[in-house]
Amino acid sequence: MLCADLVEVCWKEPAGRKCKSTALLEDISPSGMCLQFEIPVSIGTQVAVHCPGDMLAGVVRYCVYREIGYFVGIELEAPNKWSRRQFEPQHLLDLEQLVSRSARRAVRTIH
Repeated sequence: MLCADLVEVCWKEPAGRKCKSTALLEDISPSGMCLQFEIPVSIGTQVAVHCPGDMLAGVVRYCVYREIGYFVGIELEAPNKWSRRQFEPQHLLDLEQLVSRSARRAVRTIH
């Protein structure tokens, strides 16, 4: 699901230094999320993502720089799967629902 919300992220660098940063939540699913950072985060790094009312833990699977920042993919660990009941981002767009609604409207228009 595409979304937008600010989250606090904590991790340890490979050298052992503790880091903390605010990131923009770009998209989320039960098994992962994409965050936009101003700084890079190493692949394989364990992170704790503090969302309003919840904390999700995972591992960095990719970190790619694009014009506006670093996009970091997080694979959530098994007991930390995301659920809308636990945390719903401020701005959330469910693409499946959007496509389904559009398809229903198109069928009604044709008939």
